[in-house]
Amino acid sequence: MNEDEFSEHIQIIHQQIEALHRYIMSKPTQQQLLTEAIEELAVSFENLQLLEEQRQANLELMQVIQEELLQQNERLAVERQDYYELFNFAPDAYLLTNAKGIILKANRAAATLFNVLQDFLIGKPLANFVPEAERSVFRTKLNQLLELDAVQEWEMPMCSRSTQLFDAMLMVAPMRDFSGTLVSLQISIRNITKYKQTNLQKLEYSTTQLLPEAAALETPRSLDGLRVLFVDDEADTREFITLVLEQHGISVIAVASVAEALSELERSRPDVIISDIRMPDEDGYALIRKVKALEAEKGWQIPTAALTAYLAEDRAKAIKAGFQSHLHKLAEPGELVAMVTQLAGLSKKRHDG
Repeated sequence: MNEDEFSEHIQIIHQQIEALHRYIMSKPTQQQLLTEAIEELAVSFENLQLLEEQRQANLELMQVIQEELLQQNERLAVERQDYYELFNFAPDAYLLTNAKGIILKANRAAATLFNVLQDFLIGKPLANFVPEAERSVFRTKLNQLLELDAVQEWEMPMCSRSTQLFDAMLMVAPMRDFSGTLVSLQISIRNITKYKQTNLQKLEYSTTQLLPEAAALETPRSLDGLRVLFVDDEADTREFITLVLEQHGISVIAVASVAEALSELERSRPDVIISDIRMPDEDGYALIRKVKALEAEKGWQIPTAALTAYLAEDRAKAIKAGFQSHLHKLAEPGELVAMVTQLAGLSKKRHDG
């Protein structure tokens, strides 16, 4: 029954009640009892009309809510399309995987990076694009994410479908549900092969001619014999930074973890400490806290610098944590040498003081 039919039936009932009331008034017998019954019926009828008005008001409210929901759904659909286009057409490769590294979503840049069709990536383990010799390391890193919440930086070799190897920088963000269970991974991948090759070429060139920044600071003479403790969990980064600094006469002890760094500090005191920020188990912030505690215990003051590949890393946060300087891993070798020179001067002033 629609609304018009319902109103028509109420009108008919109302007319019948009035007719019955006129009939009763014309019959004096049992008039009182019938009058009371008619009055109760009239009250019930009024209540029925009130319920109908409330029903009508609720219907109107539901229509308003439905219109608002439709408008909201339209806005969400537009926003979803915008975010999808941002994801799909981003210049860097982006993936969404489950907790085991199975690819759930991939953008166009990821398909280009791995030289496959975009749909082909869906359902494939990301480990398929890691060289077989490195897959055990990759799976170990995935398992460690069960206990980690912060964004992780991984540098490792990867390969496209054509088996062409390249050096990759991965930014891995663990995503958890309300219970804290790891449910997915947001991963960005950048090919840094050209960057590393460029820096290696600059390093080779610096063996015959000093970089302008280093020459201006007379770095080979001023840094000769300087002892630097460098902490980074990536072997390639340790090797590269060591080569850059050793070209300027700096003695470098490169370690892979906070625990190894503290072990070295128990044996000797370096002139400068440089540490990666984002590392598994204990990060650079954990290291600086422990270095500060060790300084207080032994009366040391060792200049420290934070090094990171994460573009969104907050420089102010690193300085506030206790680092004297901060540098991005993509900085020029000359910038690294200049930073160490500055810290070495600070260290010399502290020793002289």
